[in-house]
Parts: sequence; structure tokens; C-alpha cells
Amino acid sequence: MDSPVEPISSGKEAAIRCVNLSRSYGEVQALQNLNLAVPYGSIFGFLGRNGAGKTTTMRILAGLAHPSTGSAWVDGVEVTRTDRAACQRFGYLPQDPKFYRWMTPTEYLDYVARLFNLPLQERKSRIAEMLQLVDLKSAARRRIGGFSGGMVQRLGIAQALIHRPPVLFLDEPTSALDPAGRYEVLELIASLRGKVTVFFSTHILNDVERVCDTVAIIHQGKLLLESGREELVNQYAVNTAEIEFENHAADAGRLLEAFKAQPWVETAQLEHNLIRVTVTDLAQGRRALLPLLANTGTLVNRVEWVRPSLEEIFLKLSQ
Repeated sequence: MDSPVEPISSGKEAAIRCVNLSRSYGEVQALQNLNLAVPYGSIFGFLGRNGAGKTTTMRILAGLAHPSTGSAWVDGVEVTRTDRAACQRFGYLPQDPKFYRWMTPTEYLDYVARLFNLPLQERKSRIAEMLQLVDLKSAARRRIGGFSGGMVQRLGIAQALIHRPPVLFLDEPTSALDPAGRYEVLELIASLRGKVTVFFSTHILNDVERVCDTVAIIHQGKLLLESGREELVNQYAVNTAEIEFENHAADAGRLLEAFKAQPWVETAQLEHNLIRVTVTDLAQGRRALLPLLANTGTLVNRVEWVRPSLEEIFLKLSQ
């Protein structure tokens, strides 16, 4: 049996490309000159506050709205023109999906597959593959009306992938889910890495931090940045290390003074069983910190260079 999702294979430069994409609603500028290039096979986190322009962008890319200016392409097909071929290039899950509650997953997936003109035998095999992929095989003949939120979202991903599109649009797929449902959906999204290009719109920073490898931040309709997740975190890295030691370490004060005496230390603070050290030179600090700890003979539980969270970066950029 074929893989449920075919691996990415394309010579095109970007799975999704936007050039000067703008959209106005009367005097409200929902989107302003958006330029994006989303790599093939990535899980792309499109991050912004509510009302930032995420859903407007998603609707334009899915052909559900027209831009005021600019153009966009999905897998090399321009989606900002009325072109039926564009619908074959992507799958789409809206923020609040609606299904026929009286249908079963098997019936609904068959209905969607017919819309894409899949032949009978291909429909049967594809439905089985999708139910396996989204872990709904045991619920294949249950009514959708009795599904949990996580099950509904997983079915939504299955219907979006039924026709083997190279690009998957997910608009706030976890915003209304409980922790268990979020976990299920995020695990499913992560499993698609390298097989489908996932364009993942959300305002939940922890979700982006967990599954996305590339991040774009949009604020008030304007793109603030686009970067690899690790490159972004490193760019905003802070020169601070945390040293956690035993609660009753008698030499905590001596260790604190040893840090303060180093020319590469800017500040050193003691809080309970934790010393936080900020250095003037990150490279020198990384080289010198562990030898200093070894020389003092202090028993430590943890040494960690602090990395900024996406939340801290997002709040700093979108003030």
C-alpha cells in the first residue's frame, strides 16, 4: 500500500509564495504588502495576535478571498486567479470546521474524495490510509456528531489530505481544544514533516515552539519577520546562564563572589538555590564557566544557558 502522504519532491523554489499581498475592507487594511516564501516540506508557523491578518492571508491562499493587490502561488500555481487547478495543490482546514454530523468518517471522506473525482478503488484505499493516519480507524463507522474536538480536527486533516495535496493549510487547528486534543493534533502535524508543506496559522506560541521549524510573525497586517525557529531563538539569545545547586550548599556565597570577580561576568545574582550569571561575552562565558565551577568543587544539579522563548520574542516584536 502506498504511503498515506507522499514525500516532497519538487524543483520549484517555494511551496507557497506571496508577493506584495494586500487586502482592504473599506478603510481597514487587514493585510499590507505581505511577502513570503515557504520552503517545501516545512512546518511553517504563521504567528500573530487575534486580528493580525492570519485568517485573511489563509483565505486568500485558499482562494476564498481575493487580494486588493498582489499575487500568491501554491506549488507553482497562482491561487489569486480563478484557476480550478489550484484547488488540487492544497488541502484546507478552516478554524471552525463543520461536518455533516449524521455522517460517519468513512462516509464523509468518501464524499470529499468524490468531489476530487477519485476513482472507486482509489477512494477506498485512500480512505483507509487516511483513517489510519489520523487514528480514527476504530471510529470509522461512528457518527461524527459524537466526536470530541480533537477527533473532529483530526478528521478535518484527513479530509484536507484525501487528494494527496503537496500543501496543507491549517487555520488555528488547536485553538478550541483541551490539552489532550491539542496533543493529538500536534503529534499528527509533526508526523507530516518532510512529507507535506504545512502552513500553520495560530496565536498559541507553545504550539509553534513545539512543532514548527520555520516561523513568520505578523502584526496589524504587516510581516515583522520570517526566520527558521532555531535561527530566531539564537538571534534573540540572552547572555545568561543558570546554575542550580543543592539547597544546603555551604559554599553558595563563595561561588557567587567567584563569579563576580571574573572580568567576563556582567552580573551575578543568588536566588535560593540558583545563581543567575549574565556575561559580557557569550563565547568567553561558555568557555570559562564550567572550568570555574570545577575549580570551586561546588555540587551542582543543573547548568543551563537561558534561551528566550518564542513568547518573549513575540511580545518584544509586537508591542
